[in-house]
Amino acid sequence: MKDPITDRVVQTAGLLPYPWNLVAYATIAILAALAVHWIAFTILRRLARRSHSESDTVLVRRLARPTRYALIGLALVMTAREIPAFDTIWQKVAGFVMPALVGWIALSILHALVEAMKLRADITVADNLAARRRRTKLTMLNRIATFLIVFVTVGLVLLSIPGVRDVGLTLVASAGLAGLAVGAAAQPALKNLIAGVQMALTEPINIDDVVIIEGEWGWIEDIRTTYVVVKIWDERRLIVPTTHFLEGAFQNWTKKTSQLLGTVFLYLDPATRIGPIRAEFERQVRVNPRWDQRVQVTQVTETKRDAIEVRLLMSAKDSPTLFDLRCDIREGMLEFLADNQPEAFAKLRIVSPEPEERDAEAPR
Repeated sequence: MKDPITDRVVQTAGLLPYPWNLVAYATIAILAALAVHWIAFTILRRLARRSHSESDTVLVRRLARPTRYALIGLALVMTAREIPAFDTIWQKVAGFVMPALVGWIALSILHALVEAMKLRADITVADNLAARRRRTKLTMLNRIATFLIVFVTVGLVLLSIPGVRDVGLTLVASAGLAGLAVGAAAQPALKNLIAGVQMALTEPINIDDVVIIEGEWGWIEDIRTTYVVVKIWDERRLIVPTTHFLEGAFQNWTKKTSQLLGTVFLYLDPATRIGPIRAEFERQVRVNPRWDQRVQVTQVTETKRDAIEVRLLMSAKDSPTLFDLRCDIREGMLEFLADNQPEAFAKLRIVSPEPEERDAEAPR
């Protein structure tokens, strides 16, 4: 049974001169595809807003644009089946358009899933090690999967070009020196890609880790397949190759936990009484909100001729908090010594001989 609407459209388009009948068919098909897309995604957006999970909203938002163009492409394919002249034109561009649309949809689904999973890994909480590890793995796997999808998509597009396809077959047939040359040229890229996979599996660093590398102290801000961005404490960015974190040495202050120990050194006179200093240090640490109540120790760690080294050991939840705590304690202890024990500061002693000794040493 024929559809009367379809028959009317066909009859109307048949009255138009060539190539306007092609334009009419394509326009009707595109408008129908856009109408179907609008209805479908209007329903999906309403369902996503009613859902308690933000993942649904992310997925719908990411898929809206690529599916719109995919439906347009599908409409043009159906139109090309009905019109031989249009089918000839479509066959020339389908090899470029369809792989690109499929790759775009695959990338959108991948990014939507990764973004939705990242929403479940909240790094704003105090104990965020597990969340940072999950985000790091998702970031690295997302970069690698994106590279593979783009690589395959570009390959499919290039294979649709007869000249490029013939060149590719020729290279495959003569895979001797050409294969060695291509392998040598691709070695840095493959090395960095493999390093990215190793980074995701071995986890020497995670997003937001505190590291010391190349003599700089900072946070891991971003991890790419070929390089890592380290945000230095003074807002500079240090760009480090990914392979450096697998082959070189560096300090990771938050590998297992963000808790750290820190010290403040005081250089005092050897005759200083340590008891009042220990009591004042314990008092200042207890009232400081940056202390995590784990460690507080006062020790004399070195004795020299003119001074003793007193180490004040304390702990904090992370490195920025520890730095501020050390500055607070250093300032507070110096003020305490200046007000209560000014004689405790280290002095350089120069002992002069007695008058009788000077007379005895004088030349005669």
